[in-house]
Amino acid sequence: MCLRLLLLLALCRAGPTALGRSLSLRGSWRIRSGNGSLELPGRVPGCVHSALLQRGLIQDPYYRFNDLNYRWISLDNWTYSKKFKIPFNISKWQKVNLIFEGVDTVAKVLLNSVPIGKTGNMFKRYSFDITSVVREVNSLELCFQSSVLYAAQRSKAHSYSVPPDCPPPVQKGQCHVNFIRKEQSSFGWDWGPSFPTQGIWKDVRIEAYNICHLNYFMFSPIYDNHTQGWNLEIESSFDVVSSKPISGQVIVAIPKLQTRQTYSIELQPGERIVELFVKINKNVTVETWWPHGHGNQTGYNMTILFKLDGGLSIEKSAKVYFRTVELIEEPIEGSRGLSFYFKINGLPIFLKGSNWIPADSFQDRVTSDLLRLLLQSAVDANMNTLRVWGGGIYEQDEFYRLCDELGIMVWQDFMFACALYPTDRDFMNSVRAEVAHQIRRLKYHPSIIAWSGNNENEAALMMNWYNIPASELHTYIKDYVILYVKNIRKIVLAEDKTRPFIISSPTNGAESIKEGWLSVNPYDNNFGDVHFYDYISDCWNWKVFPKARFVSEYGYQSWPSFSTLEKVSSEEDWSYNSKFSLHRQHHADGNNEMLLQIGFHFKLPESTDPLQTFKDTIYLTQVMQAQCVKIETEFYRRSRSEIVDGQGYTMGALYWQLNDIWQAPSWASLEYGGKWKMLHYFARHFFAPLLPVGFEDQDVFFIYGVSDLRSDCKAKLTVRVHTWHSLEPLCSSETEHFVLKAGKAVLLYKESVPVLLENCGNCTRQSCVLSFYLSADSQPVSPANYHFLSSLSESVGLHKAHITAIISQQGDTFAFDLETSTVAPFVWLDVGSIPGRFSDNGFLMTEKTRTVLFYPWKPTSKSELEQSFRVTSLTDIY
Repeated sequence: MCLRLLLLLALCRAGPTALGRSLSLRGSWRIRSGNGSLELPGRVPGCVHSALLQRGLIQDPYYRFNDLNYRWISLDNWTYSKKFKIPFNISKWQKVNLIFEGVDTVAKVLLNSVPIGKTGNMFKRYSFDITSVVREVNSLELCFQSSVLYAAQRSKAHSYSVPPDCPPPVQKGQCHVNFIRKEQSSFGWDWGPSFPTQGIWKDVRIEAYNICHLNYFMFSPIYDNHTQGWNLEIESSFDVVSSKPISGQVIVAIPKLQTRQTYSIELQPGERIVELFVKINKNVTVETWWPHGHGNQTGYNMTILFKLDGGLSIEKSAKVYFRTVELIEEPIEGSRGLSFYFKINGLPIFLKGSNWIPADSFQDRVTSDLLRLLLQSAVDANMNTLRVWGGGIYEQDEFYRLCDELGIMVWQDFMFACALYPTDRDFMNSVRAEVAHQIRRLKYHPSIIAWSGNNENEAALMMNWYNIPASELHTYIKDYVILYVKNIRKIVLAEDKTRPFIISSPTNGAESIKEGWLSVNPYDNNFGDVHFYDYISDCWNWKVFPKARFVSEYGYQSWPSFSTLEKVSSEEDWSYNSKFSLHRQHHADGNNEMLLQIGFHFKLPESTDPLQTFKDTIYLTQVMQAQCVKIETEFYRRSRSEIVDGQGYTMGALYWQLNDIWQAPSWASLEYGGKWKMLHYFARHFFAPLLPVGFEDQDVFFIYGVSDLRSDCKAKLTVRVHTWHSLEPLCSSETEHFVLKAGKAVLLYKESVPVLLENCGNCTRQSCVLSFYLSADSQPVSPANYHFLSSLSESVGLHKAHITAIISQQGDTFAFDLETSTVAPFVWLDVGSIPGRFSDNGFLMTEKTRTVLFYPWKPTSKSELEQSFRVTSLTDIY
């Protein structure tokens, strides 16, 4: 069966004698409610909610309070049914299988009223032998049980409680999600709604075959350090239904690498594995796959032909990428603990990016176009890494194919998050099958650089989030080791020797292993990775951030733009303290925490119009979020090459989170549907390959130069001082040329702030702002960065800016020629719901004119843009 590499691999093709036939059962099905009172058509792949919406029986589930109003859907037991005819003579085939790529989640499967099996894991592939049951005309039924009711039953039947029982009330979620192998966040999370879906969420088909059948085919490129050459390990699984052994040849060809090898095989009856070892021609240079910003994403076309007795043949094709990955944990001079960084093809790379959550509560709405939009946006913001977070799903094949193509490294969690888990026999059998399937499905993708066992479960246990009595802790520690070490880790090491396995995130890595797989303090800055959140301290104070080895989660909330919220709300909802605004906020006290953080440096809006006040508050939350994450990320980037007070060598910054699952306040930089928040525009700057980073310490201003380049760069630094009321710089200075070393962060500039201001004439902290950039040959080679010398609520001379824009079309893009009357901070250009992004946004405008480009994602016009266009800068809200 040729599904393992569904998007990259051609379907099995038979030779002169047909080996098999396939019939897709995608498309139109019937769906009925538990008591039969409701029956409707539905699509597969799909779910009940989507079917009800398509028939107009429910509103958009995301509209207002519908996540609560539609609870009845997930509490019912629905049935999917389909009548179908087999378009070939079924009696001529020795074996017939019914294959489900993904069922969500708990169902009994009946063919022609005969029970043929059960499903209970959303992340597993199911294959049922239907040879003795299938007819020419068939009736297929999946009788689902409510995931919510099933999870509750499993929890009740368990011999001891496995916390947490329920999510915090603010999340408005369902209970006991840890007892079901389903998307954990579908029962509710602190950024998303509770929609425990039911349905057939992936492909379904019938496979009929004679003699033998290829179940799966996978491969791993391996670099041999001894011979300094590349090899390919290929594994193929066959179901041989012939009563006699089958002989034949396998021909593996990679034409561009001038590699062609032939092997003799003999397949005995039964389930058989064929392992091949291919040596890549050493006379040809193999171009490796590199992450975005470090090189090309070169891949090679490979074909495998199985020529078997009696003129039978099976041909497969795939794309092969070559790259190595190492996780380096070794002692650092002058620092307690161990390093924690990744080498790709032998090169240490700073991982910069974000965390990925499911793009929708209803996976049938996640199209290839949406995935490309979101992933391209990550690359456009200079990211090279996404962590696929462990409370969502193992993403669809297209996600990983796009990451391969775009050069996005993937830290891949297994789907366990923020909970302890049972380890009873049924649960463990299911997990083992899930893990083996997902590794086989995904391991050929070069983008995946690490497997990780879970999200925050080591921390949950060792920091005792669930108040487990000390006398009972050993039970849960034992369960943890059984699940992640004795099972998941064991399977990963057996199935995939090409990338590291990290037991949890955060973890102390090698130190956690040394301490028996669980560290006393999993948040130790000197080991492994950390997650860091602090909403109460002033985020402009960089000293609150951990100078850790690798920061895989950190962030601040903001609200999505009004144009995004408007689609799922009504007029009475449009205020910051409305019932809707409180309902949509799933993080305890989140709305107040945003106002607190804003209040450190900005005045709150002063409009007398309630709607305008709401829009201005949304704008300020985005300003605050962007500025906070900027300061924090720049701290991590400038810490890559130094040890200060025994801490540093930070080699990863993945903020929480990239994308949104619905329209609500969250930590995301991309709104639901893909619109860029101010944070995402800031990320494009703070993740730039070359970046000057400014900060203060005890009245001294420092600028570091940070380089992610693979070669040294000759540049100079320009520092400018502006008063808030003048577009002419008050003063400007340039350094001599210097060489910025590849892959380093170094001090470029140091000056006492009082001396800097004194040398600049009539300047105070409140009346002036600093900007600075790197240049080579009189051309900027970095974004212009800036540093505020005081809170903007205390600024002096900051006038209301009058900003005009003239829009013109330039091919597929549009130019916005801006002109301002004065210096304007946080200039925000908005075109409402017109899909697209600007070349820059949320910027400090210190020049009279500036041209910004708009890249539309769908066709639009100059007049449409002019009608929708709004520009806001900080002083507009007072």
